Amino acid sequence: MVFQNYALFPHMTVEENLAFPLKVRKIGRAEAETRVKRALDMIRLGAHGKRRPGQLSGGQQQRVALARALVFDPKLVLMDEPLGALDKHLREQMQLEIKHIHQDLGVTMVYVTHDQSEALTMSDRIAVFNDGVIQQLATPAELYERPQNAFVAQFIGENNRLHGKVIAIRDLQGGSAGRGQRAGVGNQCRGGRSADRAVVATGASEAESDAGLAAQRLQRAGCGGDLSGRPRANPGLGLRP
Repeated sequence: MVFQNYALFPHMTVEENLAFPLKVRKIGRAEAETRVKRALDMIRLGAHGKRRPGQLSGGQQQRVALARALVFDPKLVLMDEPLGALDKHLREQMQLEIKHIHQDLGVTMVYVTHDQSEALTMSDRIAVFNDGVIQQLATPAELYERPQNAFVAQFIGENNRLHGKVIAIRDLQGGSAGRGQRAGVGNQCRGGRSADRAVVATGASEAESDAGLAAQRLQRAGCGGDLSGRPRANPGLGLRP
């Protein structure tokens, strides 16, 4: 586990800090020395092995903490906001360091953060929590482009929310759309392809409608609408006051 405040032993050298989890697991001295040297090379601090944590910068201390969590070859690493104590420049550097280490070692990492941009930059998959409940688990691109509810849409990036209520889905093929056309509903959906359905939407209060539910209804209608996500052109949606 990697903590936000490093949690290094101040009375031990860098090498001793890295060797501690190996000593606890009763790994032989020769094997422990090999692993410590490999860990120091991985974080590019080979020349700092004899120093104590107080003689290192914040970024260097965080790299040592990361190496200590990886030195015994774990199958899973939990990182609890490990970069929260660093300034912006060091935080961005460490984001790349952690990402490269993850790619090189292939170990699974669970990374806890409240920084949306950090999550989008570093993750293969993101779980958005609200009050201890997972709201959506998806790739960064899917999370940003297709949020499942209003909370996710508001939490990940900026967005435009349109409150509406689906009141009808009408068949336009071979006949008049009637009220649908009068409401300004077009017949083009999904990249300009001709659609056989249109959605008539009217303004509604927030209590009457949920943007995520409305988006799902639009998608099932075949118009690819997204009321809770990012702004996009969709002439298949007509809104009336």
